[in-house]
Amino acid sequence: MRYLGLDLGSKTLGVAISDTNLVIASVLTTLRFPDEDYDLLLPPLREILVSNKIEKIILGYPLNMDGTIGLRATITLGFKKKLEEEFGLEVILEDERLTSVISNQILLEADLSRKKRKKKVDGLAAQIILQSYLDRKGGE
Repeated sequence: MRYLGLDLGSKTLGVAISDTNLVIASVLTTLRFPDEDYDLLLPPLREILVSNKIEKIILGYPLNMDGTIGLRATITLGFKKKLEEEFGLEVILEDERLTSVISNQILLEADLSRKKRKKKVDGLAAQIILQSYLDRKGGE
């Protein structure tokens, strides 16, 4: 059993995967697509889901800092519905406030150039989203 963590942007989708014990999240890839053309993500996601026997998807939920639902969160809710309908899997929303900030901070501390950080930030954000969910649910 494995879970998939997703960080949805307007042009990229960070993808992370859990180990089979549901303890550790690792960066898998970053999918790139034309601006907000989310349907193009479905075929590569299907391949990832099938080849890794994914049982649940954890999707970053970008609430505003005050907890309200803004445009990005509304888009994410639509993407959640699309994933559930397309793949028939449970999709859990995980609060992702500050994950991109944390990701950038980690990459800055690793002394990566701006260009390299830009390539890695989405996957790392997906890893943080998934790891947060695994850590919280691990005791249950």
